[in-house]
Amino acid sequence: MAVNKVPVLKRCRSLDLEPGFLGYDKKSRRTLNRRSRKMSEYGQQLREKQKAKFIYGVLEKPFRNYYEKADRMKGMTGENLMIMLESRLDNVVFRMGFARTRREARQVVGHKHVLVNGKCINIPSYLIKAGDVVEVREKSKSMQRFKDIAEITAARLTPEWVDVDKEAMKGTVSALPRREQIDVPVDEMMIVELYSK
Repeated sequence: MAVNKVPVLKRCRSLDLEPGFLGYDKKSRRTLNRRSRKMSEYGQQLREKQKAKFIYGVLEKPFRNYYEKADRMKGMTGENLMIMLESRLDNVVFRMGFARTRREARQVVGHKHVLVNGKCINIPSYLIKAGDVVEVREKSKSMQRFKDIAEITAARLTPEWVDVDKEAMKGTVSALPRREQIDVPVDEMMIVELYSK
């Protein structure tokens, strides 16, 4: 399994991305002393794709597969792509506040701490549907790790497309998110333009 080991703050600086979108509350004090050259259209499109891949922790081949699946679906390809990325199990676990960051959410899912509709699912890329119930396994709730996570994420706002009971560490996906409900700073139209060349 491929693992992205790039330092998060360094990657955020290179993509002009706030670490807050990834769940990190650190700030980098370094600045990039790049020469201010105008970026080409291709460069801008590539940067948007890299941003989306980095935020959701998806590698190139699965990302391409998401794009092709989104292209076959009804509606706008870019919006479909963002909705699919947002409805990945690791992202839903992060949005519900059962993990501090998306990377941690991926680990929590991989270590079999999460149940979907009562079944243990350890595939971070599992796509959640409207009406699915996501919860932390009963045995795992008493672990110190989840007590710490609950404390840290208590103040975090949950999106309106999920209903979460933070005490019981259980949540329901009331509906799939619409594009305007996804607060990720990615211009998906540029990704569509890049792939449709």
